[in-house]
Amino acid sequence: MRTAVYAGSFDPPTNGHLWMIERGLELFDSLIVAIGDNPAKHYTFSVAQRLELLRTSTQPCARLTIAHFDNRYLVDYAKLMNADYILRGIRSPHDYEYERVMRHINSDMAPQINTVFLMPPRDISELSSNMVIGLTGPLGWEDNVRRYVPTPVLDALITRNALDKTQAD
Repeated sequence: MRTAVYAGSFDPPTNGHLWMIERGLELFDSLIVAIGDNPAKHYTFSVAQRLELLRTSTQPCARLTIAHFDNRYLVDYAKLMNADYILRGIRSPHDYEYERVMRHINSDMAPQINTVFLMPPRDISELSSNMVIGLTGPLGWEDNVRRYVPTPVLDALITRNALDKTQAD
């Protein structure tokens, strides 16, 4: 059985992430979508919220597991989960250079685990969670963000934005 881990911060999940998940399910028998939690990083949504956003944004599937890990290397998590592959998205030359180096380091640590790179289509290749967060706030932002995220994420961003405004008042 071919198992892959697709990891990221997913803060928040985007349509680009969903595209990667769909392709991962086409390529592998089992896909683990794992939120990597870095305690030194500031997140918009908690791990529990991001897990819920991923669960509500994806179709239930016996071959798909939504999970999280912290305080360990991705390749070590992949080993722990008996995964054969790490799935990574490449949006730009910068992504490629970073992921190429990480692939070699991961291979040094666990040569039995291969990395598979996928390039998303042009219409979502510039999409990132940071870009989505950066678009929230100004009047009418919902119409702009709607095209980049699944509905549960848009709803969570609207709630978060309203809460932020209330706390600022």
